[in-house]
Amino acid sequence: SLIFVQELAEKVVEVVQPLREKLDAVLIFPSMPDVMRLNKVGSFTMAQMGQSQSVIGEFMKKKRQENGASFEGSMLKLLRTLPKVLKFLPSDKAKDARSFMLSFQYWLGGSPENLESLLLMMANTYIYEDQQAIKVEEIAEPVLLPDVGVWHPLAPKVFEDSAEYNAWYDTEHAPSLGLNPKTAPTVGVILQKSHINTRDECHYTSLIQELEARGSRVICIYSGGLDFSQPVDEFFRQGAVVPDAVINLTGFALVGGPASQDHDKAVETLQRLNRPYICAVPLVFQSFEEWKASELGLHPIQVALQVSLPEIDGAIEPIIYGGRDALTGRTVPLPDRINLLADRALKWANLRMKKNKDKKLAISIFSFPPDKGNVGTAAYLDVFGSIHAVGKELRRQGYSVGDMPSTPEGLMDAVLNDKEARVGSPYLNVEYRMDMDEYAELTPYAKDLEENWGKPPGQLNSDGLNLLVYGKRFGNVFIGVQPSFGYEGDPMRLLFSKSASPHHGFAAYHSYLE
Repeated sequence: SLIFVQELAEKVVEVVQPLREKLDAVLIFPSMPDVMRLNKVGSFTMAQMGQSQSVIGEFMKKKRQENGASFEGSMLKLLRTLPKVLKFLPSDKAKDARSFMLSFQYWLGGSPENLESLLLMMANTYIYEDQQAIKVEEIAEPVLLPDVGVWHPLAPKVFEDSAEYNAWYDTEHAPSLGLNPKTAPTVGVILQKSHINTRDECHYTSLIQELEARGSRVICIYSGGLDFSQPVDEFFRQGAVVPDAVINLTGFALVGGPASQDHDKAVETLQRLNRPYICAVPLVFQSFEEWKASELGLHPIQVALQVSLPEIDGAIEPIIYGGRDALTGRTVPLPDRINLLADRALKWANLRMKKNKDKKLAISIFSFPPDKGNVGTAAYLDVFGSIHAVGKELRRQGYSVGDMPSTPEGLMDAVLNDKEARVGSPYLNVEYRMDMDEYAELTPYAKDLEENWGKPPGQLNSDGLNLLVYGKRFGNVFIGVQPSFGYEGDPMRLLFSKSASPHHGFAAYHSYLE
């Protein structure tokens, strides 16, 4: 099931193809055509899957183009209905097609009870055949969750209406947490139905609890298909409570998942919602232990599918938050990453709720080329003219910009004090002096920098006693001069040294911003 990576598909075909004729049955659920063609359920096969003459393939392609968002839902409804119809048809092919579709229903159900019934039904029909080792009436029918819904680990049921969910949450659940639903921020969470079906939702529950512990309401939605645009519209945008920020925990593109993406449709959906959209990353192609031990980090396939493609939708902050346990195969939360993800989501949610006059912004400028050009220069670009234009627009939108000068030249003089100033110039305006006690408190990794730069404050961005933050603050807007990396004259070290690290002045600058 869900074999959509060519490398994995080739491995599956390589192993199963030689054994296929000897096997009593082969079940392959939505995957690449080469893998789907391995299906063998009596006389029912998908031998022409993915080929131009495949009538079913052409029909499905046409319906997908015509129906857009409703295609996935239509196919799931069809899957539920067809077995009831096919059992009245006399041919073996109809019986075998019904067995395949019924097995797919069991698979989608995902629970241990559904999987037990799937194995019993297939064994009864294709291994024991006419012996009927188990009476048909003793094999339970598939028990399925709604195709789309609102889920919560402590809710009495899956809700198919957001108003009903919000009524339960606000009147029963929120009071038990001490939350005031009228003032608490709301975070929307997008989940994969398969994890709920199989009760492998520990990583979901962990994040939900962290968000609620921080004073947030949570509304979690899922879909049985790979197109989340419809439930996002229905439960978030048109729901009784529109979330202040959204986290996608599936780790995939909003429309199409890992299979075939429709970025235009995803962008339209997210633009209508108009909320910060985070796509967090569960480790899929490697276990937690493999990822932790790897110098490469995230598997390249996962970088493409779960970082690059969601970013085309408009996703931000791809934080790894859970991974597969190598021994059990279950998905486990990574506690420090869960904390980080909850913090980031709530910061975005609270920022959205803030008035512009209370928001703080930082604009960093630097020198180009590094260590040679003047501060605030860039090839053929008017840096201070651009910042000044942005400042005027910020003032118009209600941001606090204090006494920002009325001309670009005045702005340059306020920040640099010298139009020819370079990084480290003694004429740059010092906005803040950070003493060593504050630096140690605000920068937990400061000790690690001593291997390359010695004890702070060092020689860069320093007056010998304090670390200097260059720039100028205007109201709630800070225009800062980002320090150099410290070894611009050694590009090989800059690019390839594993031990290279920012110097204390660079760290202090970003600690000050934070």
